[in-house]
Amino acid sequence: MNEALLRSLTPSVLGILVRRGADFAAAEDAVQDALVEAVRVWPADPPQDPKGWLVTVAWRRFLDATRADTARRRREDLVDEEPAPGPAPAVDDTLQLYFLCAHPSLTPSSAVALTLRAVGGLTTRQIARAYLVPEATMAQRISRAKRTVSGVRFDQPGDVATVLRVLYLVFNEGYSGDVDLAAEAIRLTRQLAAAIDHPEVAGLLALMLLHHARRAARTAPDGSLVPLAEQDRGRWDTESIAEGVEILQAALARDRLGEFQAQAAIAALHADAPTAEETDWVQIVEWYDELARLTDSPVVRLNRAVAVGEADGPRAGLAALAALDDSLPRHAAVAAYLHERDGDLATAARLYAEAAQKAPNLAERDHLTRQAARLNARGCR
Repeated sequence: MNEALLRSLTPSVLGILVRRGADFAAAEDAVQDALVEAVRVWPADPPQDPKGWLVTVAWRRFLDATRADTARRRREDLVDEEPAPGPAPAVDDTLQLYFLCAHPSLTPSSAVALTLRAVGGLTTRQIARAYLVPEATMAQRISRAKRTVSGVRFDQPGDVATVLRVLYLVFNEGYSGDVDLAAEAIRLTRQLAAAIDHPEVAGLLALMLLHHARRAARTAPDGSLVPLAEQDRGRWDTESIAEGVEILQAALARDRLGEFQAQAAIAALHADAPTAEETDWVQIVEWYDELARLTDSPVVRLNRAVAVGEADGPRAGLAALAALDDSLPRHAAVAAYLHERDGDLATAARLYAEAAQKAPNLAERDHLTRQAARLNARGCR
């Protein structure tokens, strides 16, 4: 069973059902039923037109559910519109669905969560981790969003800011998580940049390109993480870096600074440094100050503490870290790094081990465990 194929077809099938009159929640349930049926049937009898097969089965499941609903009379005219099996139109509805899910009846945070779950393919746990909330809280938020849009006609698309937030979170999950969605996020952001002249769209595209350019160097052959300072910069994609910098410079020239442009500027400074030692940390701290002003995000302030530690010394970084809640994700890892830089290896080893227990994925956990073991081994000598 080709799970990647099913994942890639889901947004288009969902979009077709919505355009044919299905409300979003019912359409999503019908598509999920069709996907389950595909997993059962396709291995023994693969269809010639997978997308057409999914549309037909999903539409029938939607109609079956509709007939049993209290809105039977209002929906009965849809029965005669059942599409005949056959090739489905080759239309990419994914970006349109992102806008439709960002519906005005939803708060931005609920719209983002719903889109990530229904269209982006992320699990509730992955979305909760991105939002720094418990999984149960996020599950309730998504359920409320589904109830809010149930029965709503999706003819009022949401705003660009919400769609950008979704694309950003999808890229982050694809870049560092268990599901590879980074390339899809870049593709959709390119589409959006071609359709809308907006500096923050350009800023997000530049940010994605600059981060994606380093992807080949982020892991060793055995799959272990390679920290930025230790990466082989010869493996970075110079064409993507050049494109990202060019897009960023054009966006910054418009003097409408936003958070994605500021993040891209930080990424560009890392990409511009021939070696880790030549990184312009002072300027990076200045950009983090701008980013903190724009977002007031504790995660931004956590990353700023690392930059301060590089620019002004580890004790300055630890002082900046002391003002932050130690329950923040990766707080212990940052503290461990700064304590190691300051020469307190015992504290650093303990914090690396603590950070490993809280790591969001296996690769990061293994990396932090190795860091703790390395320092403990040095302490035993």
